[in-house]
Amino acid sequence: MQLKRQSEGSFLPSPTPTRLTSTSWASPAPKATPGAATSIDEHHFDLIIEEIDASRGSLACQLDTDGGRQLNRGQQATRSRFEVEQILASPGSLPPPLSTDERERVIRTILPTATHQMLAKMPPGLLSAASSESQALRRKLAKGSTMVFVGAGLPGKRFTFERAAALGIKVVIVEHPDSWSKVLVSEGVVAKFLTVDMSKGSDAVYEATLAHIRALGSDGLTGKADGIATFVELSVPLVARLCETLGLPGHRPEAVDSARNKHSTRACLKAAGLPTPRNYLIKSAGEVAKAGQLVGFPAVLKPASGAASLGVKKVETAGELAATYKEIVDELSTLVVSSGALVKADPAGGGVDASNVIDLSVLMEQYLDGPEVDVDVIMSGGEYQYAAVADNGPTMEPYFNETWAVCPSLLPKDTQRQLKALSIDSVKALGFSSGVFHVECKMTSTGPQLIEVNARMGGGQVHETNLRCWGVDLVEETLFAALGIPARPPVPEQPHTAVAYCYVNAAISGKVQGLSKLEAVAKRPGVVWAKPLVKAGAQVVGPANGLPTWLCDLCVTGATAKQALAHLQELEAEVPVPVAA
Repeated sequence: MQLKRQSEGSFLPSPTPTRLTSTSWASPAPKATPGAATSIDEHHFDLIIEEIDASRGSLACQLDTDGGRQLNRGQQATRSRFEVEQILASPGSLPPPLSTDERERVIRTILPTATHQMLAKMPPGLLSAASSESQALRRKLAKGSTMVFVGAGLPGKRFTFERAAALGIKVVIVEHPDSWSKVLVSEGVVAKFLTVDMSKGSDAVYEATLAHIRALGSDGLTGKADGIATFVELSVPLVARLCETLGLPGHRPEAVDSARNKHSTRACLKAAGLPTPRNYLIKSAGEVAKAGQLVGFPAVLKPASGAASLGVKKVETAGELAATYKEIVDELSTLVVSSGALVKADPAGGGVDASNVIDLSVLMEQYLDGPEVDVDVIMSGGEYQYAAVADNGPTMEPYFNETWAVCPSLLPKDTQRQLKALSIDSVKALGFSSGVFHVECKMTSTGPQLIEVNARMGGGQVHETNLRCWGVDLVEETLFAALGIPARPPVPEQPHTAVAYCYVNAAISGKVQGLSKLEAVAKRPGVVWAKPLVKAGAQVVGPANGLPTWLCDLCVTGATAKQALAHLQELEAEVPVPVAA
C-alpha cells in the first residue's frame, strides 16, 4: 500500500542527531489493547513523501543551550504585554472559546490536512500498537508535514526544533522579531521565522498569528499548516484557540483555561468526584478571616493565576494569615516582566510593569503533607498511553522551591498506581483527551491529591529524564498529537537507566565565588550535565532572606534510582557553586 503526501513545500530540514541513550516501579505503560496489531511489515506499507534534492543544501545544526540573551531596557519595555497577560491574567484578551455550533461549523467548512488525508486511508489497527514498528510508521506520517511553533522560549528549547527537523517536519516559528530562534532559518533547522509584535495585547497577537498561519503554503517553501504546537507555557492558551479556529488537532480552550487557573482546577476535580483540598478564593482583604475559618491551618496561599513560585507561601496559624496575604498582594503588585520572565521589580528599572493587568485574587488552600511527585502523561483517544512517575524531594518551605527529583519512583508500587490514577483522572476531569501533560501530585496522609496539571511537556530536565529512563521522547509525542497522529509510545518492561536531577538552591545570601568546581563536576562519570544558572560574582538570595536563588542545574544517571539519587546528593553536598556571605 502506498500513501502520498501532496506537495508540502520545498524546504528540507537539516538532519540532526538526537541524544537517545540508553527495585520496584509501576510501569508507565497501560495494559495492551486486545486485538491490537503487534507488528508491521514496512515493505507492505510504503509512505511516499515529496522532497527537494538534498544537494540544494542547508547549514548543519549546532547545539546551543546557553541562557537567554538580555535585552536592553528599551526592548524589554516593548515586548511583553502579551506575556504579562498570560502570566498574570490568563487568558487575558484572547477570544472566548467557540460555542458547540461554531465548532461544528469550523469542522464542516475546513478541508482536512494532508496528514489527516493520509490517516484516513490507513487500515484500522496499524497505529494502535505500542511497538517500534508502529512508532516508525508514525514518524513517516509526520515527515514532510508543516508544523507551526508559537513561541520559541529560551535557547534551551532549541532541542525541540532540532527534534522536529530530525523527523523531517517543516517548522515555522512565530515569535517576536528579536527572538534568538530566527537564526535557525539560516542554519537550516526551520523553514520560516514569522514575526509578531509582542508589545500588543493577546487579542492582537492572536489575530496576527492567525493571519500568518492562514497565509502558509502560498510561497512554495512550506505547505499549509498540518498542526500547531508549543513548548512554552504562556503560548498554550493562544495555541488552543488557534487550533480551534482552524479546525486543527489541539486542546479545547476551556480545558486549558481551567488548568491554568488553580481555583477552576479545584472546581473541575470536585465536580468529577475527585479528591480536592479545602480551598477559598480570596478576592479582597475583607475575605481573609472567612477564608481562614473555612480552610483551616496549616494552609498555603498562592496567586489564582499562574505566577510560578512567586507569591506562594505557607501559613501556619491564623495570626500569620492577614500579614502573609498582604505580603503576597504587595509582591504581586510590584512584579515586572523582564526578557519574558516574571521577576520582582529592580530599583534600577527595566521590565514591564505588570500591575495594570494582574489578577490579585489569592487562593488559600489546605496544606498538603507527604511526598510530592511529577507524573508525565501522554493521552490519545481519550485514554492514557503513558504515565511515568518521578519522585520530588521535600520543597524548601515556606517558598516551596524544588530540591531534587528521581525517576523511576522509589515509592511503593501501590502508591505509584494511586498517584498515576489521580493524575490521569485529573487530566480527563479538566476536559483533555490527547496530548502531553506534566502533572504534579502529593501522596498525603489522607490519600493522593493534585497540585496542578500543565497542558504541555514539562520543562527543565523532564524531557531528558523520560528519554533516558523509559526511551519515550515527549517532544516527538507532542508533535504527533498536534498532527492528530495516535500516540502509542513503546515502553520497555524495565527502565534503561535511572535519572536524578536538581536545581541547587542557595543556602545563604551572598556573592558567588566562582564556577570552577561546577566545571570539574561536569566532567565526572555519570554526570549528564552540570549547568551554571548564575555568573561568578553574582549576588544571590538564601532562604533566610526570601525566595532562594537557583545556582546550578545538575543531572546524573545511575544503575538504580537509589544510586542515582545518592550520586546527586553527594555532588550537591560538595557545594559546586560556593557562596560567601
